[in-house]
Amino acid sequence: METKVLITGGAGFIGSHLADELDKHGLAYVRVLDNMRRGRMENLRNCRDRITVRTGDILDRRVLAECAEGCDIVFHLAAQSNVMGSAQDGNYCFAANVEGTFNVLEAARVAGVRRVVFSSSREVYGDPETLPVPESAPLAPKNPYGTSKAAGEVYCQAWRNNGIEVVILRLANAYGARDRERVIPTFIENALAGRPLVLYGGGQVIDFVWIQDVVGALIRAGFGEYVRGPVNIASGHGLALSEVAERVLLVTGSSSRIRYEAARTIEVIKFEADITMSQHLFHLERCLDPLRHLADVVDSIRFEQGLGYSTPDSHPPLGTPVLR
Repeated sequence: METKVLITGGAGFIGSHLADELDKHGLAYVRVLDNMRRGRMENLRNCRDRITVRTGDILDRRVLAECAEGCDIVFHLAAQSNVMGSAQDGNYCFAANVEGTFNVLEAARVAGVRRVVFSSSREVYGDPETLPVPESAPLAPKNPYGTSKAAGEVYCQAWRNNGIEVVILRLANAYGARDRERVIPTFIENALAGRPLVLYGGGQVIDFVWIQDVVGALIRAGFGEYVRGPVNIASGHGLALSEVAERVLLVTGSSSRIRYEAARTIEVIKFEADITMSQHLFHLERCLDPLRHLADVVDSIRFEQGLGYSTPDSHPPLGTPVLR
C-alpha cells in the first residue's frame, strides 16, 4: 500500500521542495494543506498535477481532520515563520505555532497517523552560551517566534504518550529558491535593484543550510527509523552576516553598498549548530561552504524578475578576501 503523507504549509518554501522530492521519487501519495498566507500555488508547479492541494488553515480543525484522515505521516511545516513577523503580530504567531501545532497533533492522533515530523527552529536556544550548540543546550528563546516553537516542542513531547511517533527537527536558517522576506532573498533582491544591503548591528553569525539538505533530513526523519530526541538540522558552520552580504554582492555583480543600522534586540546574535547527531542519524554532512548554492538562488530570483540568468560560472571559496 502506498504511503500517504500530509504536508502542512506544503505550498511554502520548505514544504514545496519536500512535496517535489516525494513526488519525484514516488515515495508517497502527497496531500498539501496551506492557507496561502505565505505559500504560493506556483511553488507546486512541478508536482501540482500529481498531488492533492487544499487551501485551508491548521486553525480549522474540521479541514485539518479531513486532510489527516488515512495518512501515515504528517510533516508539520505550517507556521508563522520569521522572527520579525512574530514581533509584529504576536497573536497570529501564537495561534499558528502553538494552537496550530496542538491541532495538528490531535488530528494526527484521531486519524491514527503513525508519525509526525515537527519543524522546530534554532531560535528555541536563544543566545547560546557556547558554540557549536548541541541538542542538550538549554532552551532560552528570546523572541515570540522561538518561544512559540519551544511550546510546540513541549506539545510534541506530550503527544508521544498518545501513541504517536513525533520527531522534532530544529532547523537552522534554510536558504534556496522560493524563499522570500528573509535575509538571503532580501539581500539578493536589494543587490539586484541597486539598493543597500542593511545589516542590523553587523555582528551576527548565522548557520545557513541548503534547502535540499533540509528536505533530505525531513524525508529520513519521516520514513527512517524512529528518532525520539530533537535533532539539529544545519550546516555546522556559522557565517558572519557581513561576509554573507559581501558574497551576495560578488555573485550578483552588484555595486550596492552595505549599510549598518542599530542592532535589533529581538534577534539572536550568534548561532552555529553541533550537527553530530544529524550526521549520524540522517547522514547530514558538515559543510565548510554553506553558501555553495548561492548562485542558484540568485539565478532563481533573477528568473522570477524576468532578468534572465547571468551569474558567474565560478565563485571563490568562502573566506576569500573580497576587495571593494
